[in-house]
Amino acid sequence: MISEELIQQFIKETELFEERLRAFEAGEIDRKTFKGISGRFGCYAQREKNYMLRLRFPGGRISKEHLAFLGEKTREYPLELMKITTCQTIQVHNLSASQVVSLMREALQKGIITIGGGGDNPRNVMSSPLSGADSREAFDVLPYAETVSDYLISRMTELHLPRKLKVAFSNTEENTTHANMRDLGFTANPEGTFSVYCAGGLGPNPKMGVLVEKNGKPQEVSLYVSAMIRLFTKYGDYKNRGKSRSRYLQDTLGEEGIKKEYLCCLEEARKEEIPWPVFYSHSTLKSGDGEIEGSRIFPQKQPGLYAVSYHPIGGCLTQKNLMVLCEVLRNIPDTELRLSPDGTIYILHLTAKEVPRILEATGSGGENLFETSTSCIGVPICQRGIGCSQWLLAHCIERVRKENFPDGLLPRIHISGCPSGCGTHQASSLGFMGCRKKVEGETLPAFRLFINGQAKKPGSRIGEEAGILPEEVIPEFLVELGRDIQKSHKSFEEWLPENKDRFLELVREFEGAAKLIR
Repeated sequence: MISEELIQQFIKETELFEERLRAFEAGEIDRKTFKGISGRFGCYAQREKNYMLRLRFPGGRISKEHLAFLGEKTREYPLELMKITTCQTIQVHNLSASQVVSLMREALQKGIITIGGGGDNPRNVMSSPLSGADSREAFDVLPYAETVSDYLISRMTELHLPRKLKVAFSNTEENTTHANMRDLGFTANPEGTFSVYCAGGLGPNPKMGVLVEKNGKPQEVSLYVSAMIRLFTKYGDYKNRGKSRSRYLQDTLGEEGIKKEYLCCLEEARKEEIPWPVFYSHSTLKSGDGEIEGSRIFPQKQPGLYAVSYHPIGGCLTQKNLMVLCEVLRNIPDTELRLSPDGTIYILHLTAKEVPRILEATGSGGENLFETSTSCIGVPICQRGIGCSQWLLAHCIERVRKENFPDGLLPRIHISGCPSGCGTHQASSLGFMGCRKKVEGETLPAFRLFINGQAKKPGSRIGEEAGILPEEVIPEFLVELGRDIQKSHKSFEEWLPENKDRFLELVREFEGAAKLIR
């Protein structure tokens, strides 16, 4: 657990943030300078006006107490737009200068950390969203994710990393957290150990993680993290930010070099540190009261209990969405929320009699696989954004709905507004990345296509680029793609391997002979 002393230290640090925020508002420091300061506090200035604050939820877990806090703040401010991120945080958008300071401090007082939500810091530690409830899991990885989160947060003030550090845990072969594509990833093995991967990452120059330990000891998770910190700070590039992420160590050390050096760092950690204790504190004693089935209902491994999925379009929660959810959960005991990297919310530990109330309260979300697609926030909010990610997803859903395709025909697409890859487009079977394209002398917003990416194990792989489409033609491209797939009576993933030439031909039809301005 994070100590009260450390929480108070973080609250004290917000005085510096508030001081620099005033200077930025007064025009005394520029946007770049402010970003270098605000990122540590989990805050960024939005492109046009106002601010975003990133709330960390280790393992994606939101307790009823934290949900009640968000509901209270929603009524007070109000919080008009909240974005579920692919790192299982919630970005609160469109905050004024005074609101962002107040929310930061009030969240810290409730144990919701914002420190380290941006900048060159350890980011929110990820965990499979149904960990502890999934009957297919090797074992529950959430306690280990929370332990690592506490360990990293406790070291936040002393760390000086080359860039951000992303850590993820996965409990099944579905690998929803892309654990083997992160700076440090743990995938659970059936025999109760972890496969440990390091120096992976999505974005520019993406790489799969290097397998450095096949049978990692769960009780030593903090030591594996310490080893990664030692490796990263020893060999990371502090001079060239374009090559400072841990995946570039594969270019300088090679895979075998990384494995050798990582294991040396691990031995150092074992000699100098005591592993942090792991606590199992989220078991439920709730009993079932019947059976129920449905497309958004998932039986838990606890007999008679269920989880319900809710995917707000684009992972964007509105004030109304959150207030309705808070109201219905207020009278349901012993439940909690889990955030998924794809933007889905799972409500856990429900009885059959409680499920219908949750289904009714969450009926505004995606209705099929395609509508549960993932998108970053994009333009016009994101400073770095190139493409209008949310606009594109909304228009794609609107157009595809008119075709009434069978559920599962089109895949869940992943949209990133820029090369940073916040929509994890390179880990999906069909992904889009914002860019620009020249068409008949005019520069238009466009998206690069990526295909064949996959997080699932075995067979995890980075997607390959397949073309560039102007933004405005993408909804119709997906419709034509769907019509082709429908003739085969297969899903996109089943259809593509035998029809890749047809897919590329369809891309060329919509792409034309335009050249990307590089």
